[in-house]
Amino acid sequence: MKGDVFLEFHSSSIEDVLQATDSTEKGLSSAEAKKRLERDGFNELAAKEKDPIWKLFLENFKDPMVIVLLIAAIVQIILGEIIESIIIFAVLMINAVISVIQTRKAESSLDALRQLSAPEAKVLRDGVRQTLPARELVRGDIVLLEAGDYVPADGRVVESGSLKLEEGMLTGESEAVEKYSDIIEGNVPLGDRFNMVYSGAMVVYGRGTVVITGTGSETEIGKIAGLIESAEEKATPLQRKLEVFSKKLGIAILLLCIVIFGVETGRLWLSDTTADMTVGILNALMFAVAVAVAAIPEALSSIVTIVLSVGTSKMAKQHAIIRKLPAVETLGSTSVICTDKTGTLTQNKMTVVDYYLPTGKKESFPSDPNTWSDSEKALIHIAALCNDAHINEEGKELGDPTEVALIAFSNKVNKPYQDIRERFPREAEIPFDSDRKLMTTIHTFNHQKAMLVKGGPDVMFERCSFVLIDGKKQPLTDELLGRFQNANEEFSKNALRVLAYGYKEIAADKTEAGIQDEHDLVLVGLTAMIDPPREEVYDSIEEAKKAGIRTVMITGDHKTTAQAIGREIGLMDEDDIAVTGQELDAMSDEELDRKLEQISVYARVSPENKIRIVRAWQRKGQITSMTGDGVNDAPALKQADIGVAMGSGTDVAKDAAAMILTDDNFVSIVKAVAVGRTVFDNIKKAIAYLFAGNVGSIIAILFALIIGWVNPFTALQLLFINLVNDSLPAIALGMEKSEPDVMKRKPRNIQEGIFAGGTMQDVIVRGTLIGIAVIISQYIGLQQSEEISVAMAFTTLILARTLQTFAARSNKQTIFEVGLFSNKYVLGAVAFCLVLYTITILPGAREVFSIPAAFGWHEWAIATGLALAAVILMELKKVVARIAK
Repeated sequence: MKGDVFLEFHSSSIEDVLQATDSTEKGLSSAEAKKRLERDGFNELAAKEKDPIWKLFLENFKDPMVIVLLIAAIVQIILGEIIESIIIFAVLMINAVISVIQTRKAESSLDALRQLSAPEAKVLRDGVRQTLPARELVRGDIVLLEAGDYVPADGRVVESGSLKLEEGMLTGESEAVEKYSDIIEGNVPLGDRFNMVYSGAMVVYGRGTVVITGTGSETEIGKIAGLIESAEEKATPLQRKLEVFSKKLGIAILLLCIVIFGVETGRLWLSDTTADMTVGILNALMFAVAVAVAAIPEALSSIVTIVLSVGTSKMAKQHAIIRKLPAVETLGSTSVICTDKTGTLTQNKMTVVDYYLPTGKKESFPSDPNTWSDSEKALIHIAALCNDAHINEEGKELGDPTEVALIAFSNKVNKPYQDIRERFPREAEIPFDSDRKLMTTIHTFNHQKAMLVKGGPDVMFERCSFVLIDGKKQPLTDELLGRFQNANEEFSKNALRVLAYGYKEIAADKTEAGIQDEHDLVLVGLTAMIDPPREEVYDSIEEAKKAGIRTVMITGDHKTTAQAIGREIGLMDEDDIAVTGQELDAMSDEELDRKLEQISVYARVSPENKIRIVRAWQRKGQITSMTGDGVNDAPALKQADIGVAMGSGTDVAKDAAAMILTDDNFVSIVKAVAVGRTVFDNIKKAIAYLFAGNVGSIIAILFALIIGWVNPFTALQLLFINLVNDSLPAIALGMEKSEPDVMKRKPRNIQEGIFAGGTMQDVIVRGTLIGIAVIISQYIGLQQSEEISVAMAFTTLILARTLQTFAARSNKQTIFEVGLFSNKYVLGAVAFCLVLYTITILPGAREVFSIPAAFGWHEWAIATGLALAAVILMELKKVVARIAK
């Protein structure tokens, strides 16, 4: 604070900053530093108190369906039915443990952020240079930075000796940023505050002195930590729908059980029997509980988890690692992808894509050096020689990305840069600096020494007096200079980075050059480069459009560059616009909501901007995915419905994300969306399969109850059917391949229930067909005896539910169109269920499952025929529905 006015450090003089921090260029005294440390606390991020594991564990038992299952399991234990209860408890416990583990992993994002702080710092205390733990730094400390250091806290540059920092983890930019001490006027974005340094950034070149302006939670990283804590964890659409459905299902099943128990008890009360009614009431209660267990697919949560896990392994093959299982399903419903540019849409590698010589622009360089003109030779030689980048023995490219692009260009046109450097070794140099915007080296060519110069076009144009045309040095006329300027403007409009090249012959005895020699140069040509889009991105953007997914670019790059890339890859349509972070800050939420669907590109954004963009799309009900790799991306990754971190990114980003791309490629996101949609389709198939079987059994029970028939199933039979049919077939359906139209549909409306899109219709139709088959089977059995009718109803139900697996494989395609043998897991699951059924008709087991000796091949054939007829009608329904369209 300066007086009562907040001081913007980047737009204030060094004197004002020192006064505001109550410091001097010689630093603080040890006594003063100790006082400030006691007042402000250590230079570290405060740890938020975590919920104890027991609390996280118990949180999982608030779900209404879980509560119903627990009550049912407890009642069964009281009635002596132990096995089914143990299974229910086991499933619930496993799910709770998995949830606790995932929660603890998610909380590690702040821990990773805390570890970014530099362990030590070089500080001036009492006017003497000291090395101290970085956590002991305070506001006003003078810190000395050198290449290889991590910046320990936020600060204002006091002195810079070609100081360059890698700030990509905060700004999203891949190139190192040079720092200087000059005042920067106005309110500029974080990435343009070239006189400020930020905690966690790395010094890659030069040296500098800074005065600390913020520590701990007052640093930019500290602010991001606060954003991470404030960002909301979003439940997935499926989680939200299952929660709503669970409540409704629990109430409906409770009412059904009360009705069944009431009717059964009423019959006992009105009957003429003189037997003890206690046993009858207990049996009625047991049957009502069995119906509840049969109606509740207690394996549903574990089946959903298994199907999501299958999707996880499929996505891993698409270079997408899932950290949180529900993210698989969320991806499938994604309607907006907010993606970074550098490395995700682009190759993250500067590449020379064009060049210009006085004779005109040429888009492709001759691949045979023997055919090069003198101008082309000079251009390549200067690009390779006036250059500090190199490729090491392991093939790793080292140096400034722009210079790396130049040696890669030389290699590409069959003139290895090493050969040029070995032939013309460097004899002297004037390094690049941001004031001159030039770099100069001295070499000897055929006994003639020359200064080779490269730099920004505007600076080079001012320093050049001549031009090289057809191997001859000629005066640089206004007309020739105009051609170069027009070429430069054309390149710049296309967001290409332009460098100009020139030379100057010097005396043979000159062993060094000075800045005063960088004039009267001979202009040779221009190169234009860009970080080009990944080739496969074009098709993926188009595929996303067909799938109804909006792609939005959010980048720390400049607006012009981002726009150019956006238009080239088809991300921006004709009416779309680009907005900078500053322009976004000037918008109200209402204005942003109005313009949101027009904005395809956001440039020079801050962490707050990213969260605001995500929240704006979420206000419109869109399932939003956000990609990122830096610390600055972490809050938005957590806020998004699904955060996608880059494999090459920071640990903070990865810990805050639900998914990690190992290849940093946008294409992998689109492929993962396809897998996510398939996973959700398969979850719905499993849900439809489970509930169709349950509906069939409930229809048969209610019909018998209303007509006055004997209960079609015993409690043990219902529990056995539930155990046999509710797991393996449903899991096998989770292994189904993608439907043909999976990426041609629009993203599903998140307001839709889990039974939308024809799923409820399929459940009702298939459940009704199963129920009718069971009712007919029971009716035929009643012609012999009540015992035979129960055995036939049981056999028909278990066979119909098992064979229904084939019909459940697709809502549109018949089993023959899908491929009878295309899912080996379905075949295995059906075979396993049929084997388990045969156990019930073996001698010794018959009595346990209420199957009388009179139940023979004739009865079995009728029950099997009715089950098959139900499944055939399910398949015919698909054909009829297709014809009716």
